[in-house]
Amino acid sequence: MALNGKTAVVTGAALGIGRAITEILVKNGAKVALLDVNEAEAKTLKKALDKQYGQENTLFVKCDVESEEQIKAALQTTADTFGGIDIVCNNAGILNEGEWEKTVSINLLGVIRVTYLVLKHMNKLSGGRGGVVVNTASMAGLGPFLTCPAYSATKHGVVGFTRSMALASIVSDYGIRFNAVCPGFVQTDLMDNIPNNLGQFSHLADIEKEMVEKMGTIHPSVVAECVLELVTDERKNGDHLLVKSNQKSYVTFPEVL
Repeated sequence: MALNGKTAVVTGAALGIGRAITEILVKNGAKVALLDVNEAEAKTLKKALDKQYGQENTLFVKCDVESEEQIKAALQTTADTFGGIDIVCNNAGILNEGEWEKTVSINLLGVIRVTYLVLKHMNKLSGGRGGVVVNTASMAGLGPFLTCPAYSATKHGVVGFTRSMALASIVSDYGIRFNAVCPGFVQTDLMDNIPNNLGQFSHLADIEKEMVEKMGTIHPSVVAECVLELVTDERKNGDHLLVKSNQKSYVTFPEVL
């Protein structure tokens, strides 16, 4: 998929991985709607992108992925402004074991909410052009993470949802591919704040620190490059790209059905 003339929606677009995804999509020719609750940072990013690529190529819409109404409005504004939606990057996420219900709501339910609502715009059966959805999962969605069980559960959920939607889309002829990127430790504010957000598992903070030191960290731009690969390679559907310490590999899942 060439990105020139395509429209993308990125949730959690203002900082970290979302910012890097937004930057790489715009750089490669896509028009991008930045969805985030962080208005100040999102506007700062948009201003920088406007200066480099022109203000007609980006749009900021304040949007909380916990709100169905805000998501609907943001998607409609994007479609009205850019003439449709071709790419969705479900990236908004938090890690807070002390507020585990909010973690589930944003990390997992937010992905499902956005996906189901954007089908109206992308599904070929309802007049859409098809396209691709790339979800930000995590290595914590591929194996147990003892320091943050709720976060790990949400990312396992994202993996299962992505795989299931990929198959459902094929059988239903939606014309939409579904993939996920599964990063290791990424140099973001979320990672920096992990020791303060472990809740009842705060006594395991030293173990978390040891894991980071052993595994190393990656820059958000490395994750964004993986997202770009999953967006542009039309052979990818139901694929999960694990990236850590600047090494990447596609995940092989066991056959269960």
